[in-house]
Amino acid sequence: MTAVPLPDGYSYGPWHDGPDPLAPPADLRDALDEIGRDVMAGSSPRAALEELLRRGTDRTAGLDELTRRLWQQRSRIQRRNNLDGTLREVQRLLQEALDAERRELFPDPDDEARFREAQLDALPPGTAAAVNELSEYDWRSEQGRENYQKIRDLLGQELMESRFQGMKQALQNAGPEDVERINEMLGDLNDLLAAHAQGAEDIQERFDAFMDKHGEFFPENPQNVEELIDALAARSAAAQRMLNSMSAEQRAELAELTQQAFGDPRLAQQLSNLDAQLRAARPGEDWTSSERFRGKNPLGMGEGAQAMADLAELDALAEQLSQSYPGASLDDIDLEALERQLGKDAGVDARRLSELERELRRQGLFERAADGTLRLSPKALRRLGETALSDIVNALRGKTGDRETESAGAAGEPTGASRPWRFGDMQPWDVPRTIRNAVLRTVSVGESAVRLDVEDVEVVETEHRSRAAVALLVDTSWSMVQEGRWLPMKRTALALHQLISTRFRNDALQLITFGRYATSVELPELVGLEGAWEQGTNAHHALLLAGRHLRRHPDAQPVVLMVTDGEPTAHLEPDGEAVFDYPPQPRTLHKTLSEVDRLAKLGASVTVFRLGDDPRLTAFVDVIARRSGGRVVAPDLDGLGAAVVGDYLRTRRR
Repeated sequence: MTAVPLPDGYSYGPWHDGPDPLAPPADLRDALDEIGRDVMAGSSPRAALEELLRRGTDRTAGLDELTRRLWQQRSRIQRRNNLDGTLREVQRLLQEALDAERRELFPDPDDEARFREAQLDALPPGTAAAVNELSEYDWRSEQGRENYQKIRDLLGQELMESRFQGMKQALQNAGPEDVERINEMLGDLNDLLAAHAQGAEDIQERFDAFMDKHGEFFPENPQNVEELIDALAARSAAAQRMLNSMSAEQRAELAELTQQAFGDPRLAQQLSNLDAQLRAARPGEDWTSSERFRGKNPLGMGEGAQAMADLAELDALAEQLSQSYPGASLDDIDLEALERQLGKDAGVDARRLSELERELRRQGLFERAADGTLRLSPKALRRLGETALSDIVNALRGKTGDRETESAGAAGEPTGASRPWRFGDMQPWDVPRTIRNAVLRTVSVGESAVRLDVEDVEVVETEHRSRAAVALLVDTSWSMVQEGRWLPMKRTALALHQLISTRFRNDALQLITFGRYATSVELPELVGLEGAWEQGTNAHHALLLAGRHLRRHPDAQPVVLMVTDGEPTAHLEPDGEAVFDYPPQPRTLHKTLSEVDRLAKLGASVTVFRLGDDPRLTAFVDVIARRSGGRVVAPDLDGLGAAVVGDYLRTRRR
């Protein structure tokens, strides 16, 4: 696509200067949701971020996918190619030259023609040896002479291309003067590297003079001798790895053939000296490894060196994408190399991932904890809470009811007065006054048997409190992790916290976790909590902490919500030690129900969200509901959040 001129000097065309300014921004909300799910499932924030970058997003390939493409490209190079292209081409040209020469000699009856035929018949069997033997041969055939010169030119071009990328094309029609210029450049280059190795003080001046004279051979445009050595050593090491990947016979053939490069043995000697100096200057380059090529496409020496350089570049990119080394960052990825190997789409994906990582950090979605670890910031938790609450609201809109529900809850704080029941009232009956009304009505009409009528019923008058004290008790025993209830539990806490902090800011929410012991926690602690093997479900301790929270807010309507999947198997002794036993001891059950009774005296009914169908658990939570005037809800995991939030709203409306 080319730029199209428009009136007044404007034009449009493809954008080449960095990321597309019109591309949609990174979708932080979806990314944060994924990170949040991993964190709540037990991953650290750093691990969750790294997992997101490895997995990618809906419109961006992740690091794992890019790495897969790299290995696929690497395998493709090895499966399709082999390294005997130069030898094959020399063999072909030599055979054509010999056939043409024999055709030229055959009609000639002269003895000299027979002698020449004998020379050709006596050539050594090896290609390199035959080429060297023919170096002084006076060709009669024009095609033979041309082919032999092609062999020398090909060897020179391939030899230079294996050390200097792009030289083969530049030397397509090289003449004697070009060969002389190359030999001069190589001599000056070896002198420059020798001066650098000896620590010459004027090395930059020497480098500048060298580049002024021979800069056309170095399109990389190095700025100093170190950059020049880096570029040359990488290519030289690739050429050496190519030779290492050949058989011993192939290496010997090439070594002998290179003496005929451009018909000038000085070239091979100069390159040998150059390789030695580069190896001494950059011993850290990979000079010893090899690769296995098993394809049918023959590569020349230059192409083979490039293939080895590509494999090394692919390996380096795979390491950069792995992000497994200390201090790794997506900024380390060589985007130009990635686009060279996998195309522009891969570069776009890598830029998007890097932008996503930068934006997640820049917008304050992560912060350092006091111990130096990375954790989700309050801003990130709010966003996760918004998402969790939104999902729950959508679930509530389509909700048809709870299953296994028993209702015996209080309807607010009693005022001490009562009033006649009206249709729709949900307050509890004032039983003594209702029976008294029935007795008086029966006596007044002269009936002997007391019968209850609707008009006799009176209900307890309650007052609606403007704020609530909410205690959410969540079971963190190992069974919650084992049965896949860990993440739904955390999402439920997130949603309730978000609802109260945004819609009912006067309400006081306390999050309480209970395993062997119970603990009052802040939201970041709960979200980042990792599941641990721990025996005990200490509902007694959790209810005790809930009672403390309610007593701190005597003017608020008490709301106690408990999420659990196991019957109480631990209780707290007066000395603060938790006692565990299974099946539960009578003392554990007694102490747990005693705390339920204390909560009931505070006017708090306990709603238990039962996860699981264990008969013992079912029986015990039913007792809790009856004694506290609460109820039991048995939602499935997907409906847990909606059940908890819905019950909180229902209790608050009462």
